[in-house]
Order: sequence, then C-alpha cells, then structure tokens
Amino acid sequence: MKKSKLIFGTIILISSLFLGHTASAQDRKGPPPNGERKGPPQGGHSPEQTKTLEEIGGYQIGDVASDFELKNVDETLFSLSDIKDAKGYIVVFTCNECPFAKMYEDRLISLHNTYAPKGYSVITINPNVSADNDRESFAAMQKRAKEKAFPFVYLADENHDVFPKYGAVRTPHVFLLDAERKVQYIGTIDNNARSSNDVTVKYVENAIDDLENGKKPTVNFTKAIGCPVKAI
Repeated sequence: MKKSKLIFGTIILISSLFLGHTASAQDRKGPPPNGERKGPPQGGHSPEQTKTLEEIGGYQIGDVASDFELKNVDETLFSLSDIKDAKGYIVVFTCNECPFAKMYEDRLISLHNTYAPKGYSVITINPNVSADNDRESFAAMQKRAKEKAFPFVYLADENHDVFPKYGAVRTPHVFLLDAERKVQYIGTIDNNARSSNDVTVKYVENAIDDLENGKKPTVNFTKAIGCPVKAI
C-alpha cells in the first residue's frame, strides 16, 4: 500500500513539473514557431514624411523662396535667376543612392522635357553631398548625371544650408515655385513611387496645370515619400 502511494505521488510530481515547463515555454517572448511575425517589420524606417511643415520649420505654402547659388555637375554656379522668363521652378531635393530617388529619375527627366518648354524647369539638388561618402560625392553626382543624361541641373548643397531653408526631409522632395518664387506645392511627385505605370494622380503636373489655368493648386501639399535626408 505504501509502495503504491509512493509511485502515485511520484507520477503526480513529474506531471506537475512537465505542465509547468510547458506553460513557461508558451509564455516565453519571441517569434512564433512557424517563423511568422505579426505587426510591422522590425528595424528600418517608414519612407513617408512624419513631421508637419510647421514641425520641419522650412517654407510654408505661400512663402517666397530665396534664391541660391550652388555648383552644378558641369562645375558652373547656378541660381534660379539664371533661368530667363521662367513661369515657375520645379525644385527637387534628391540624391544618388536612395532607391526612391532612383525610381523617380526617369519621371523627372520626362517632367523636365515636358514642362521646361512651357517655362517650368526641373532643378535637382543633392542635400546628401559629402566628400566623405564616395556614393554621394560631387564626383559621384557627375557620374550619375552623365549615366542618366540628366537634361536638368544637378546641384550640390555642399554647405547643407539650402535644404533646411526649404524644409526638405526626404529624397525626393518637391517644392513647386511660381514665377515670383512663391511656394505653391510641397510634397511627392505622384501617388505611386514604386511603379510609374500604376500612377493615378500626378500631383506636380496637376499643380502646374492649375497654375497655368490661373488657379491655385487644388492639392498643394502631400507627404514626401523617400529616404530621410542624411545631413539632418
């Protein structure tokens, strides 16, 4: 009888230890056994602009942008005033290596070729230019411009003092100015960064068309989509 009780007690003890171990394993934090993880991916950053224009502290809609003098990839100095009889300026902060910037290169070329004859030239500025970064150096900018045959200026913000005035926080980030350099639109180029074939709204083109028709842009602000400006 005593032997039976001893065996039964041992079974109860082993069972309680096993159940406690199972519960502990179930409560342990970490990825589920099938490798799937719910929620946003860990690490990285959102490509969408997170701060408001007020929080960024750059130009607001209606502000008059000051002119600048920056070095172009042809090693000449360029200012907005160099464009005679301009009806507006499509100022785009972009760079060499950001995947989003690369996605928009061909669209910027097309935008310039379509609208420069109408008085709206594309002016691209690299806020990430740095002699310490081989991929964003001035020489790398010259190489990229030659490879893509940019028909527009590609300027180096070497002192990193132009992009903060505008409030550029992503590459690419667009600022559409009118003939008086008044800011009329700030944001992204269109509504599909990853596929030009799937674009349904062309924000910059629509804003220019509104200006051409004597109207204020119907949409004058969108959140920029791209890589954070590295110099910030």
